[in-house]
Amino acid sequence: MVSIVYTRNLYLRGISVVYLFAFASLYVQIPGLYGNNGLLPARTQMESKSNGVLAKFLSKPTLLWFAPYLGLDTEYMMDVLGIVGVTLAFLGMVSQKCCNAMMFSLMWALYFSLYQVGQTFMWFQWDILLLEAGFITIFVAPLVYVKPGKNRSQLYQNPVTFQLVRWLLFRLMFSSGVVKFTSGCPVWWSMKALSVHFESQCIPTPVAWYAHHLPEWFLKISMIGSHVIEVAVPFLFFFPLSAVRVTAFYLQIFLQLCIIITGNYNFFNLLTMVLCISLLNDNFFFTKRKGKGRSSESSWFLTILAKLVHLGVYAVLLYFVKVLFALRVTDKYTIVSDTTFTKEEFERALGKAVPAAMLLGALPLALNSAEAVTAAIIDGPNRFFSRVTNFFSTLFYVAVAVFLFSVSLVPLASIHPPVLQSSANSTVSLLLRHWHSRVEPFQISNPYGLFRRMTGVGGRPEVIIEGSQSIDGPWKEYNFLYKPGDVNSSLPFVAPHQPRLDWQMWFAALQTYNQNPWILSLAYRLVNGQPEVLQLMDTSRNPFPKGPPKYIRASLYHYHYTPWSQKSSPSWWRRERIEEYFPIFSKDHPPLLDYLKKLKIIGQDAPSSAGLRGKGKDRKKDLWTNTWLISFLKFLRSLIAQVEASIFLWSLFSAGCVIAFTRRI
Repeated sequence: MVSIVYTRNLYLRGISVVYLFAFASLYVQIPGLYGNNGLLPARTQMESKSNGVLAKFLSKPTLLWFAPYLGLDTEYMMDVLGIVGVTLAFLGMVSQKCCNAMMFSLMWALYFSLYQVGQTFMWFQWDILLLEAGFITIFVAPLVYVKPGKNRSQLYQNPVTFQLVRWLLFRLMFSSGVVKFTSGCPVWWSMKALSVHFESQCIPTPVAWYAHHLPEWFLKISMIGSHVIEVAVPFLFFFPLSAVRVTAFYLQIFLQLCIIITGNYNFFNLLTMVLCISLLNDNFFFTKRKGKGRSSESSWFLTILAKLVHLGVYAVLLYFVKVLFALRVTDKYTIVSDTTFTKEEFERALGKAVPAAMLLGALPLALNSAEAVTAAIIDGPNRFFSRVTNFFSTLFYVAVAVFLFSVSLVPLASIHPPVLQSSANSTVSLLLRHWHSRVEPFQISNPYGLFRRMTGVGGRPEVIIEGSQSIDGPWKEYNFLYKPGDVNSSLPFVAPHQPRLDWQMWFAALQTYNQNPWILSLAYRLVNGQPEVLQLMDTSRNPFPKGPPKYIRASLYHYHYTPWSQKSSPSWWRRERIEEYFPIFSKDHPPLLDYLKKLKIIGQDAPSSAGLRGKGKDRKKDLWTNTWLISFLKFLRSLIAQVEASIFLWSLFSAGCVIAFTRRI
């Protein structure tokens, strides 16, 4: 059995870092997004007709129900959960001893509790990916920390549960690549998506401007390479030769690094890179000493054979890429390509690939499970009780791994519905679909697939919000911290922080304001000058520093990068107004007020007990206020508010690195 002790430990530290970024990024935005005066107050999600905290918890499993027992309301309880999450993740980052199952269980429960009230601002694939990866990590992590080599009793299940991480990575990458073809989007099929993507993505980096102006043939080749890495290479995750998997690891890391330098996708790419660690084993980090004599000659022969197989696998892959995309070099030393397969041919191939993927995922899981159970019996401790405990512990982890793998087959099959239908009585049975529906609310088995259709083909849509003291103007534009607005504002590097309001403004521009109720809440908060919401925007360029405007409106613009010929210009963008996005509203606009009251965003007193109410003596107990804890939470937030969010996140990470390095020395 190949050792993965150090590899697993590195993965656990990596997940802790991702949790650190996720909790810290969300924490700094809680008042503006979910506070009592925020865009979508979390208290509106904490209403239940059930009696008793247990019944309420079962109806919506979140730790926020316990706010009254700490003397807090929902907003301050979210602060507590965020701070505890940051603390636990920081401890996991700096100390391997803290990377145990209990710690990861707590971090998952905390993030899931926040997700339960997150509404549209947390309905992102990276949030559910973190929840699924975090849940798997509970079973990857040891119950208690044991130094490598000191005790083998907790190592038998490592390859079994770690296989789930590799399977999750496969589903993520394969699904993300496949949906671009199954959507039928002509931009993806023409391999011209990158000519649009760098301009139309949510929050581009400065590098994206330069990438956008690369030659079209180079962007097409890059697009083909991306498809190969996402669709074809994931099948090599299960190849028995470790060198093939290591090359697949490098290819995945290369893709994620390219995405990081051209786009701000918060902690998503970092999380994907952490999942890629599952493709490695301890031999990747530690070189074995070579033997002598005949054994060295045999080792030499096997090494040459392994290299030939390694090269052969990727040579075959490159050959099929050349054929499928008709790659050829022109006289001008450029590479041209054409898609040689049709949508119908792709659908047929996908119908065979999905069941094959299920088999490829099941085979190593079955082998690792059998090997783990056998090792627990044969190599276990001499004491009978310890051996029995070891055996049943390994069986438990195997059962969990088999269950999680089985229910994950349902979302994988959903990327090609005919497979789900034709396999109803075999691979994806009705029983699996039933159990998947039972666990689906907990986000531990999810479908994936980003950017099914390319947006912004005719120009990047952006919603520009303006305010005025007079209905006749002049109108002054509100500036956001990171999303495009002012054409002269520089493009930012903001990851791993996710400015969730900026992200939702990108989605809102693709739809109407009627499809995004929260944007009317934003208009109302701005016309009232709500400081918590203004903190989510660029307060240094607040167009109304002396008081809020009397009127507010929004327009839809189309943005384009400035041409390469204007690279010395201070402007990154050029834009044109397309139409009105939402009409002029005032602070006391009756339709606006009625709409927000209907959504319970305004017109309600902020409950101090997160929706829990008692009677008589219990009522007084439920409504007590923990003044000292609230004062501490306010003080802590006032300190953190002085630092820009992305700097705050990197400061936490840097401090963790220093502490971890110092402890190791």
